[in-house]
Amino acid sequence: MGTALCCQLTLAQGYPSKPVRLVLGYAPGGVADILARLVAQKMSDSLGQAVVVDNRPSAGGIVAGETVAKADPDGHTLLFMNSGNALSTALFKKLPFDAVRDFEPITTLGAIDFVVLVDKSSDIVDLKDFLTKATAHPAKYNIGTVNVGSGQHMSATLFKSLTGLTTPIIPYKTTPSLFSALKSKEIDIVFEVASPALGLLRSGEIRAIATSSSKRSATLPNVPTLLESGVKEYDLAAWNGLAAPAKTPKAIVDRLNREVNLVLAQADVRRRFQELGIEPRGGTPEDLRQLLASEIQKWTNLVTTLNIEKQ
Repeated sequence: MGTALCCQLTLAQGYPSKPVRLVLGYAPGGVADILARLVAQKMSDSLGQAVVVDNRPSAGGIVAGETVAKADPDGHTLLFMNSGNALSTALFKKLPFDAVRDFEPITTLGAIDFVVLVDKSSDIVDLKDFLTKATAHPAKYNIGTVNVGSGQHMSATLFKSLTGLTTPIIPYKTTPSLFSALKSKEIDIVFEVASPALGLLRSGEIRAIATSSSKRSATLPNVPTLLESGVKEYDLAAWNGLAAPAKTPKAIVDRLNREVNLVLAQADVRRRFQELGIEPRGGTPEDLRQLLASEIQKWTNLVTTLNIEKQ
């Protein structure tokens, strides 16, 4: 047995030797935070050491990413990676880390659809109806999302690119202000991730007219996809996963991968994911590596095609 392999196995056998920090680029209380804390608690139980969520909110998760990229590669500092990391790579001229080079992927956690929403009293019947109306009268209609450069904003931008619409996109600072604008008819349709919309959808205050993945959402099975609604090539979802600093020993990455996949298989975890509108994924480190690379390419192509100025 080689010396390097012996060292890796020794490290893995003694891991974790202290609490594990899971760094999250979002503030407490949101869906990402709820998900991270659920997974962290389950990992604490199986690893025998506390897994503590460390909230480092910033645009595009830059502070969180930099924190983990510079941490010791010993498996005791992990990144709650997500689709924002791919977006940031496409949108920023320079980042303090490389999303591909500076991390070791562990596993994908879950995926969540973007949903196209209208108010309950809207005269927009479905997405095809909106496309017909907005194509004929582009100045009369608009699209609402949260902040410029967010996944929601870019999902609406992709929608415009694929349909040729000139309808303006109106950004709002928060999801509550976005939904308030929808209900007051300041905006006609909204692109948002499913989770924060579920309560309003269940109460009937808003309606979902399309979802973003190529297959129908398990959370909203009666809502057609954008593909079904005539938007060719539209296949998109927000996603999240776990990663460690580059050069973390493979034995530790593999141990974490096994533990997290076991967590994702638990019935109560899957039930909670479903309540949040999230599809559990899991998989191998290579699955997450390929997902990140393909998402970076997708968003880079869109930024180039639309001549979006990098920040």
